[in-house]
Amino acid sequence: MSGSNRSALGLAQTFVGGRSVWTLVGEASLRNMRSAQITTVQLEALPVDRGETSQHVENIMTALEKYSSQRAATPGGAPWLYVQHVPVRRLISQLVRKLMALSAWDAFAQAPGPVTPAPYEGLLGLRDSSSREYRPYTVTWSGAAFALGAPAPHNPARSARLRRRAAPQVDAWAGPSPEPSTLPRAAVVALSWSSRHAQTLMPVLEELARDGHPSMLIDIATDPAERCPKPVANAVSLCRAPVEILAVAGTVPRMRLEAEEPAGSESSVQVGQHTVRLDRLERLAAALVEESGGCTQPSWRAVVHTEAWLDEVLCAVRPHTTLVSNDTSPLGALAVHTAERHGANTVHIQHGAWMPGSVAWPAIHSRHIVVMGERDVAPARAWARHTEAEIHVLGQPRFDVLAGLGRETQRRYLQKLLATGTGQEPDRIAVWACQPSGPERLRAQADIILDGLQTAQGRWGLVIAPHPAQGIHAFDRLLQQDGRRLVAVADPQVGARGCLAGADAVASVFSTCGIEAVLLDVPVLELDLPGERTLGLAEQSLAHRCGSAADIARALSALSEPHPRVTRDARDAVCRWRGNSAFDIAQLIVGRSRADHTHIDPDHHDAPGSVSGTPRDKGAPVR
Repeated sequence: MSGSNRSALGLAQTFVGGRSVWTLVGEASLRNMRSAQITTVQLEALPVDRGETSQHVENIMTALEKYSSQRAATPGGAPWLYVQHVPVRRLISQLVRKLMALSAWDAFAQAPGPVTPAPYEGLLGLRDSSSREYRPYTVTWSGAAFALGAPAPHNPARSARLRRRAAPQVDAWAGPSPEPSTLPRAAVVALSWSSRHAQTLMPVLEELARDGHPSMLIDIATDPAERCPKPVANAVSLCRAPVEILAVAGTVPRMRLEAEEPAGSESSVQVGQHTVRLDRLERLAAALVEESGGCTQPSWRAVVHTEAWLDEVLCAVRPHTTLVSNDTSPLGALAVHTAERHGANTVHIQHGAWMPGSVAWPAIHSRHIVVMGERDVAPARAWARHTEAEIHVLGQPRFDVLAGLGRETQRRYLQKLLATGTGQEPDRIAVWACQPSGPERLRAQADIILDGLQTAQGRWGLVIAPHPAQGIHAFDRLLQQDGRRLVAVADPQVGARGCLAGADAVASVFSTCGIEAVLLDVPVLELDLPGERTLGLAEQSLAHRCGSAADIARALSALSEPHPRVTRDARDAVCRWRGNSAFDIAQLIVGRSRADHTHIDPDHHDAPGSVSGTPRDKGAPVR
C-alpha cells in the first residue's frame, strides 16, 4: 500500500500587468514567496462534489464527441472516440477534478486567472493505484494548464514515470496463435481479456456444449495472470489472440499533440469558471492512445490491428452469437461493432454491480443485455444503445457455484492462514473483499476495519482477500503494523470466493463479493466512507452500513443477537440466484438465434418452461 513520490509542485499567485496569473513552481520555491500559494497535494485534497463532477465530465464528452468523433474511424467504421471512449473519459474525469479543486480554493476563486505550466513537466502522468491491469492515467497540473489554453512549448506529452512504462507488459504465450482460417466453426464466440470475464462466460459456454452447441472462447489477455484456463468441455475451443496485435504503438491520424487550431477559432466547453479548449483535449487524448497499455487500454493502432484479426476470425468461425461481459471498454466496444457487421447477434452478461458512478461509461452496445437482479433493469434500460435492445433478468452465471462451496473447508483455511501468519487463532473471522484502489483509499478502509475489529466484542481476526487485479505487495505495510491485530492475506489464487463462505462477516466497499456473501447468508459490512460508492446493499436491508470504526464494532457485536433472514424477494432485487443462471442464459442465446427478428412484447416476463429455447425462470425482456 505504499505510494510513489508525487510531483513536488505548488501554485503561486503572480501579477502581470495588474492581472492575476497563477504559476506552477517547485514546492521549495513557495517558502520565498509571500503571495497566495498552495501545494498541488493540498489542492488535490480539497473536496469536490461528485455529482457536479460527473455532469461536467458528461458535458465535456458530449462536446468532444461532436467536435472530434468523426476525425477518424477503423477500417470497419468504428469511430475513434467510440472505441477509446473509456480511457479518454477517465482522463477527462481527472482533469475535471483538478479544475473543480482549483475553483474550491478560496484564493483562486477570489482572483481567477490563467495558469502557467511548470516547464518540462509531462502533460500526462500516472496516479498511484494497486491495480495490476489498468494504467491509472491522469492529467498533470501542467496538462490542466495546457487544456485551459496555456502555451507549453517545453512540456513533453508524458511524464518520466509514464515514459518508463510506455512499453506494454506483454508476455508471449507458449506456442503460436492459430491462423484464423484454420479455426473450427462455432455457434457462439465469446471474448475475454480478464480472469473474471472467463468466470462469467465459461459456465454459459459449458451449458451450450452440453446441449450440442459448439463455442469458441477468444482469450485476448496480455497479462499472463488473466489468461483463460483450458476449457473442460470438448465442444468449447480456446483461441488465444496473437500478442503482437496489442503491442504496437500509434495514435489517431491528424491529432498530433503539436498541431493547433488557427487563432480565434478555438472551440471550448465550460467547467464552472474555467474555459477548456477542445482542440487541446483532443491532443491530450491523442497522446493518451498513442502508447499501448495492453488489452485494457490499447493504442489506436492496436485497435485497428485487433479489428482486422477479429474480422478474419468471424469470417472463419461464422458464429450466430458473440458473447461478452464488457462491451464498453475499447476491446468490448470494438468486438460488438465487429460482430454486428458480420450479422452476429450480440449478448452482454452483466459482470459487476451497477450503481451510480460504478461504470466508466454508462453505455451498453449489445442487443441482448443479461442483468443480475431486478434493480439492474432500470440502469440497463437507460444505458442501452442498441435500437432493439432487450433486457433479461437471469442472475450471474459465476454465482451458480456458490451452492457447492464448502463452508467447513473454507473455515479451516481461514483459521490456518491466521494461525500461520500470526501464531494465534481468533474466535471469529472477518474477510475484507478488496478492490484495486489507490494506497490512500485502501489505508482509510483498513484503518476503520482494524479499529472496529479491535473494539468489537470477542476476539476477531481479519483475512484480506485481494482483488484479482491487485499487485501482490499492495498490503505489505499493513502487515508490518501493530502485532495485536490478527491480520493475514489470502492467496490471490484463492480470492474472496475461496474465503467468504467460512467467514463470520464480510467487509466490502464495492466488491461483488458482498453480493455473494448475501446469497450465502454471511453478514455484510458495507463500508460507506466519504468519497466512496457502495453496492447499495444497506439500502435494501441486506448489509450493515458502516461509516466508522464504531459502526463496525457495533455491527460485529450485534451478530451474536438473533436477526431475521434475508427474504428471497430482497435477494432477487440484487441478484436472482437459483443455481441455473448459466443454463438460462444458454437457452436465451439459442432461442434468440432461432428467432432473432420476431417481435417480443417488451413488458413480457418469460414464464418458466413456457417455450423451448427460453429460460426456465423469470426473465425481463425490455425494449
